[in-house]
Amino acid sequence: MGEQLFTNAKVFTGESETAFASAFRVVDGVIDWVGDAVEATGESVIDLGGRTVLPGLIDSHTHPALIAGTAFAAECFPPLVTSAGDLVEVLRAHAQTVTEKDAWILGRGFDDTKFPGRAMPTAADLDRVSTDRPVLVWRCDAHSAVCNTRALELAGLSARTPDPDGARFERDESGRPNGVLTEIAAVAAVTAFIPAPTREQQIDALTGIGDELASRGIVAVCDLLSSRIDEPLVTFRAAAARGLRTAVALYPGWDPQHPLADLAPGDREGRIHVAGVKVVLDGAYSNRTAWVHQPYPGSCDHGLRLVSDEDVLAAGEWARRNGVQLAIHAMGDRALDRVVDLFADAEPWLDDIPSVRIEHATIVSDAYLERLRAARMSFGIATHTVFFFAEYDGYEKALRVEQVPDAYPIARLYAGLEPLALSSDRPATAWSGADDVMLSVEAAVRRRTYNDVDFGPDAAIGVAQALMLYTGRARLLSSLKGVGMLAPGFDASFAVLEGDVFTVPEDQIAQVRVAETWIRGERVFLR
Repeated sequence: MGEQLFTNAKVFTGESETAFASAFRVVDGVIDWVGDAVEATGESVIDLGGRTVLPGLIDSHTHPALIAGTAFAAECFPPLVTSAGDLVEVLRAHAQTVTEKDAWILGRGFDDTKFPGRAMPTAADLDRVSTDRPVLVWRCDAHSAVCNTRALELAGLSARTPDPDGARFERDESGRPNGVLTEIAAVAAVTAFIPAPTREQQIDALTGIGDELASRGIVAVCDLLSSRIDEPLVTFRAAAARGLRTAVALYPGWDPQHPLADLAPGDREGRIHVAGVKVVLDGAYSNRTAWVHQPYPGSCDHGLRLVSDEDVLAAGEWARRNGVQLAIHAMGDRALDRVVDLFADAEPWLDDIPSVRIEHATIVSDAYLERLRAARMSFGIATHTVFFFAEYDGYEKALRVEQVPDAYPIARLYAGLEPLALSSDRPATAWSGADDVMLSVEAAVRRRTYNDVDFGPDAAIGVAQALMLYTGRARLLSSLKGVGMLAPGFDASFAVLEGDVFTVPEDQIAQVRVAETWIRGERVFLR
């Protein structure tokens, strides 16, 4: 690969909000020098034409394993699917492409809060897709789903079937399951009967996902439920051998019924490595299953707690023993408080990154942020702006008025907690193309929803700050190495933009596209 000199660019280095350069030199895939183009020396000059360059972007909470494990599912996201009729139409068309006899017809991504009357589809709707083949479609939060009557029959679910712990089989007036599967354990009771893609199919899907990520300028991800496929470390590394260029930090899920084996030497090393373990403590706000102190508006419902203290602590002990992070899905304010109650006084076990990551962290007050800062434990947060942008309809009915100022308060978090990242949670986000970083950046800057409603405008941040949460600040949240900055010693992984995200009008940020993506000195994407 040798030496490459990139010049004539507006280079955001990711070292701080104001750190810019105009040239950088690469030697064997690693940044050797960054500075002013007039000082640049070297051969093999690549003129970037005055375009804006960002460090390769980090998506700190996403789900490539989930996508690979459901590779045959049709995408049913808004804004294309906004009614039960749209959903049925997409699934019928998809069924024509699934030719194997008795094969499942699968979909993912619908958001019932955008349907007329906010009505959840049921088995009766999906029976319009097929009555002799099983049909299942995951809700946008990936915590819940709906299936048809044939799928209920295959899973053996009837009026006599009890609800799983921390989940519900929704029922009709006679008490029979109506196809709506609320929360993970209920969904698993049906998806256990879906044949998994083969290892080869999963590897092919992962390599394709890597290409898609490159088109977004994303060079590194944290997979926050990598156990959605079998042997994730083996499978991801096989995909890397086949062409997956993305760096991946794996966080398998904690299952108390099937405890994780301790890590072997080398499992925590390399471009694809195990970085932690994930526990899902509660549900989602958009589905009113996040675990909350005060009941949801107009109800007596406090959401769902999905695991016990004992399970959370057991996962924490595994993480401590294996020298990796504990990542806890906590959306509701009660769930967030429980995380601090359990871990605030414990000794951190990692030195350079947070021992405990909090995933999503919807409601963060000044008082809660102070609890995190004052704790003996080291905490970090991966949160979102694409959530309130895409799922406003759900948040509108789930949040109390007094909670809105504390909902995804990015400006407060940016000022008060250094290990912090924005992320997509794809495909568990109610929007097609949720991993478009520029969409999240615009939402962080404008604080407006997809339907142009103000959502906590006091929590807005600047463009450079938002990009720091995909680069220089995001790198502090996980064990991903060599990414997040364009500085000597870092990988020569970067994105070249078609427009200048720092100067376009705020309402045009999401229109800025990635023109080129380079990973370790090699161009892997050209639009």
